[in-house]
Amino acid sequence: MSDILSQAEIDALLKAMSSGDEEALKIKDEPAKEARNYNFSRPSKFNKEQLRTLEIIFENYARLLSSFFTGYMRTHCTVEVANAEQMTYNEFNNSLVNPVVLGIIDFSPLKGSIVLELSSNLGYAIIERILGGIGLGLKVVRDFSEIEKILLSRVMSNMISRLPEPWENVLQLKPKLDKIETNSQFAQIFGPNEMIALVTLRVKVGSTEGMINFCLPHLVISPIMDRLYTKFWFEQIAQEEEDTAHREELENQISKAVVPLKAIVGRSNITVNEFVNLQVGDIIPLDSYVTSDLNIYVGNLLKFYARPGTKRGKNAFQITSHISKEEE
Repeated sequence: MSDILSQAEIDALLKAMSSGDEEALKIKDEPAKEARNYNFSRPSKFNKEQLRTLEIIFENYARLLSSFFTGYMRTHCTVEVANAEQMTYNEFNNSLVNPVVLGIIDFSPLKGSIVLELSSNLGYAIIERILGGIGLGLKVVRDFSEIEKILLSRVMSNMISRLPEPWENVLQLKPKLDKIETNSQFAQIFGPNEMIALVTLRVKVGSTEGMINFCLPHLVISPIMDRLYTKFWFEQIAQEEEDTAHREELENQISKAVVPLKAIVGRSNITVNEFVNLQVGDIIPLDSYVTSDLNIYVGNLLKFYARPGTKRGKNAFQITSHISKEEE
């Protein structure tokens, strides 16, 4: 039934009320909508479009990471996005097998942290490449030593430093590595039922393949959830292109503007009587010396110091220094 009744329907209702016809006053119910089951222990916090936007962001990040790994480890490396899905933090944590490489990342300016998980075989291969090996990793699984953790923390810091660029259309990030854990039991920074977006990257370093997982809790990124849409993404890109074109046009117009430029040779104070009686050959002392720099004004603003001279038979000034904003 529509929210607004037509005039004919209003007249029919009034007539039915005056005649007492109850059947005419009955309103037909709309067809009942089919109910769907809702799991309160696993609520859906990310829709498909938001997950797709996260994939786009990390596809850009994967290209940056591939270039970094190739140069840093001096071997061919490929990084690509495998998938993005939502799950509970407990499901993610239960899938980890010790030892693991977990980086706890401060996701500033958002409040809270995200988790970067590096598969152990990939961690071993990276360490071996850094130390001059061929990057095959270890056949026997063991915990990481303190020196190896320091090396991995440096690699992770470099990985995190490349996060702001792919996120710039959504948020100006300032991420920072807080710490590294090799035991998943020490990384219980979220509730077990907290919904997360898990973005998985497939990495190949030489002949070794592994996974990198980014765990993004809904609690942390909820302030920017409305920006994780392709519509917002492309609107931001279009706005940036428009701003760039406007800035270039403005710079072009300003570059054509004519501004007065003047050089002050020196100043002197004389009386009106001295000024009236000035004769050819009179000398007026100035407050500057022959070796002094001259003040160059752009409009009424002192911007440069210069020395007088000639160029191609014309009077000229050579700029010796400029005045910064702090000195103005």
